[in-house]
Amino acid sequence: MKFTIDKGNFIKVLQRIQGIVEKRNTMPILANVLIEANNNRINIMATDLEVFIKDSALAQVSENGSITINARKVFEIVKELPSDTIDFSTGKDDKVSLKAGKAKFNIMGLPSKDFPAFPAIDESRLQTIESDILKDMIDKTSFAVSTDETRYNINGFLLEKDDTTIRMVATDGHRLALIEKKDGKNMPTEEKEGVLLPRKGVMEMRKLLDEKEGNFQLGISQKSAIMKKDNAVISVRLLEGEFPDYKKVIPKDNDKDVVADKAMLLSSLKRVSILSTDKIKGVKFCFSDAKLTVSSSSPDIGEATEEVDIDYNREDIEIAFNARYFIDMLEALKEDKVRISLKDSLSPGLLRPDGSMDYTYIIMPMRL
Repeated sequence: MKFTIDKGNFIKVLQRIQGIVEKRNTMPILANVLIEANNNRINIMATDLEVFIKDSALAQVSENGSITINARKVFEIVKELPSDTIDFSTGKDDKVSLKAGKAKFNIMGLPSKDFPAFPAIDESRLQTIESDILKDMIDKTSFAVSTDETRYNINGFLLEKDDTTIRMVATDGHRLALIEKKDGKNMPTEEKEGVLLPRKGVMEMRKLLDEKEGNFQLGISQKSAIMKKDNAVISVRLLEGEFPDYKKVIPKDNDKDVVADKAMLLSSLKRVSILSTDKIKGVKFCFSDAKLTVSSSSPDIGEATEEVDIDYNREDIEIAFNARYFIDMLEALKEDKVRISLKDSLSPGLLRPDGSMDYTYIIMPMRL
């Protein structure tokens, strides 16, 4: 195999697949990227067997062929090569040569026949989507996804759809984020009970959505989700299992409403949480007439207190929350004001943008 390629184009496709490649795996070939050259294009693919990604770039191909090489090493090499044009070739025993200017690298590869095949895609199931809608849904829920590998059914996002609404939900057992979009008719999921999308795959899709130009297409079947933009395709194997009944978690009788300025509350929590215990980030919230006092303390470090003006005129409530959970939600919020609905000091808090019901965030209280 021989081809010549522009360095910038090569870096772009190599960078796209880096998030997929596993640092530790039982199959050495999964640390590699598959490179195929034909018809004056190179096709690049990587997988961890859960997420597959492929892309392509223009190249001057003088000899067709394919090879797999270490994904991280080839990316690092190409980034540092001194010339804007790179000559890539394979030799005997799966050796790969990269030349640019006066620099030359020879690295060992593995035969392409051992690389997993990209899943078959039914293009007829793909529908054009509004990238901004999907980006907003991911950004407002991704921080609530569980990272506990033993709880595989919440290691991702629930995506469900009814006649008028598309809904995305995430939880880690301590908090829950739910966002609904009424204009969800183009979201191509027909599974009434919803599908579970793994976190890693969704975050790779999110990176693709950051690209401003081009048409985004999405397709969801019983086993996988596919996203396509131009020549880039991501295939994600859906999670199995049953997502918790999130509707039971949403409080129905939180009747004490607090309205706060988002920016003021966010900056106060960031400051006060500096002196909270590192692991649990516990901060005490004391709600009183038109005033919220947030405080934290650590026996070994010290204590912090700050007051925030709020719109509230009910009885005093003292409750503790994980400040990090509050900060995550406030940073994702685009609106200027947040509404906090409470019941008492032992019940979950419910947060929403003031004046909107489309986004719901629930936080369990803490004992300090």
